[in-house]
Amino acid sequence: MNRKCKSLETVLIIVGTALALLLFAQGCAKKEEPVAQPPMPKPSASEPAMGQTQSETLAGAAKETAAAAKDTVMAAGEQMAAAIEQKICPVMEGNPINPDIFVEYKGKKVYFCCNGCQEKFLADPEKYISKLPQFQP
Repeated sequence: MNRKCKSLETVLIIVGTALALLLFAQGCAKKEEPVAQPPMPKPSASEPAMGQTQSETLAGAAKETAAAAKDTVMAAGEQMAAAIEQKICPVMEGNPINPDIFVEYKGKKVYFCCNGCQEKFLADPEKYISKLPQFQP
């Protein structure tokens, strides 16, 4: 009986090993098909382009924003300078300007002391240009 047990034990080891190899081989042979990838969308202005890091994209956007801000500040500065330079109404000389009353003439703001002066200026602007510092060479 001892011999029968050893033979049975040997058969079981062989069968078990064969089954294990079969299961292992079957698992390795099973290949998954690759899933089709959707096409990559084009990057928006806030997303980095291919080969560009997010920090490079942000740096570019910051430069554009800084340039736009600089233009805005310069334009505002020019308007303020004109208001500061022009302190007297061109129509009623001697009267101080009201910074809320103005017209834009040839790309520059002209300030007045009252709405009546604004209307007189618009009727004949060339008559008053020589009195305005923003139009002096």
